[in-house]
Amino acid sequence: MTTRRSFLQTSAALAAGSLVTSGTLMTAPAVHAAGSDEIKIALVGCGGRGGGALMQALETKGAKKLVAVADLQENKMQNIVKAAAEKFKDRLDVKIDVPRDFMFAGFDGYKHAIDAVGPGGVVLLATWPNFRPPHFEYAVEKGLHIFSEKSFGVDSPGIRRILKAAEAAKQKNLKIVSGLMSRHVPGLQEMMQRIHDGAIGEIVACWHWRMQGSAVPSSQKQGETLLQYQLRNHSSFKWTNGSLFLDNCVHDLDLCCWAKGSYPVSAQGMGGRQTRNAKCNQFDHCAIEYTFADGTRMQAQARFMSNCWNKFCSEIHGSTGSALMGSGSGRKHPTLWKGYKTWNGNKAAGENVIWQAEKNKFTGGYQEEHNDLFESIRNDTPRNETEYSCYATLTGVMGRLAFESGRVITWDEALNWEKSLCPNIDSITWDSQPPVLPDKDGNYPIVVPGETKAELI
Repeated sequence: MTTRRSFLQTSAALAAGSLVTSGTLMTAPAVHAAGSDEIKIALVGCGGRGGGALMQALETKGAKKLVAVADLQENKMQNIVKAAAEKFKDRLDVKIDVPRDFMFAGFDGYKHAIDAVGPGGVVLLATWPNFRPPHFEYAVEKGLHIFSEKSFGVDSPGIRRILKAAEAAKQKNLKIVSGLMSRHVPGLQEMMQRIHDGAIGEIVACWHWRMQGSAVPSSQKQGETLLQYQLRNHSSFKWTNGSLFLDNCVHDLDLCCWAKGSYPVSAQGMGGRQTRNAKCNQFDHCAIEYTFADGTRMQAQARFMSNCWNKFCSEIHGSTGSALMGSGSGRKHPTLWKGYKTWNGNKAAGENVIWQAEKNKFTGGYQEEHNDLFESIRNDTPRNETEYSCYATLTGVMGRLAFESGRVITWDEALNWEKSLCPNIDSITWDSQPPVLPDKDGNYPIVVPGETKAELI
């Protein structure tokens, strides 16, 4: 049985050993681009989030050069390179040099893009999270600094792979920044410091809500394979996004655990499909009760149904006050209150406010995360955000395992869970069958809590 502590100790030793080649420890170069301060960049995953990440990386200070892109679709690569060239055409510190031969399509395109950058450069990993483990491993192997979007995998085997690779990255002095952008928001950083300093007393409960409308997959197109169909509708299949719960709630699970200063030791919950009749294998609602080692609880609720009450934020209850925060509470700004009467419509309970973040200190965090990455590279300061990003991901995975199984799932049980949602992820091609297949009527198998065998969840 692997525990969090024993796993990291073992993987650190294995990683350190794997870095030695012919008696030499391979580390990232301290100087970029053959003696210049120019940092080479590759983008892997040219969708909406990948496009945003690229623009934000190119906005950072210092000389940068986009040299390669990779995606499953040709047109996405061409469009993103064109958009970047147009946006930064007047910037002397930005070069866009991506000839057609350096736009790499296909499932192995990430390897070619990473190779094109070389050690000491940066790769932006922005594909769907099921591809994150092999992409992350290869980037570390080749000595690149990494920006990795959330989530850090979709299942426990993938998370273990990334944790092991992260130990190797530390040995190579690689800088890694996570797409859990809230960690980089000045207002949230200040709020967390105040919480940890006791501004609302001892934390007694954490709450998260992600209640929103439904999005269902579009129909399969004529001539489209099942693999193409599922990848195009990636949010509707667990093997590509890890579950609607993980994909949508990982930001705020991370925030709640950050505030608490620890991760839950167990989870139990419930969930199911009530209105989602689409051809997919996702639940449309769930509720999970997490328990921390000291006995306090974190409650997480998610619902993806139209025409229902919506809420997207998190609250922390302390013994003397409470906090409102979360990636969905932007218009409210991070705020601390006395007691538990927090938000009432669009007006705060003003007389109870202890502190509220200044508007100029509350941003989306998207630009700040790239500023922090490139600054750490240029100044050679330590930065490796993999551990908390993997733990936040594992918290979401543990919740799914709990509400799909109907059992209490412990942290160590979740960490050691053997079932992979995408066991062929390293060898997948366009000729591959997807990991989940429909029946003759096009319906996909749905987990039944208490009935489906644990090894199938």
